[in-house]
Amino acid sequence: MGDVFRALADETRRAILDELSERDEQTLFELCSRLAMKHGLVSSRQAVSQHLAVLEEAGLVHTERRGRYKFHYLDTGPLQLILERWPAKAPPGEQL
Repeated sequence: MGDVFRALADETRRAILDELSERDEQTLFELCSRLAMKHGLVSSRQAVSQHLAVLEEAGLVHTERRGRYKFHYLDTGPLQLILERWPAKAPPGEQL
């Protein structure tokens, strides 16, 4: 679970997850373009690739190679494990 928290600690990695949540199955080029256009994050392809490696190591992103392209997919399974460990509770006097 520590890998998940480390992966989520970075703003660029959270933006990558946001983009994959909005539109799954993106290439590195597509992600770099969307990060620059929508988030103003201008990172090299190598930097984004390193961020993707951290997310993949944490189990938050999976990849699939098709020909010369590598497609990235969001996996929210590790986030579900966090919710199961610490389920939502309402503050005293309130309901969820």
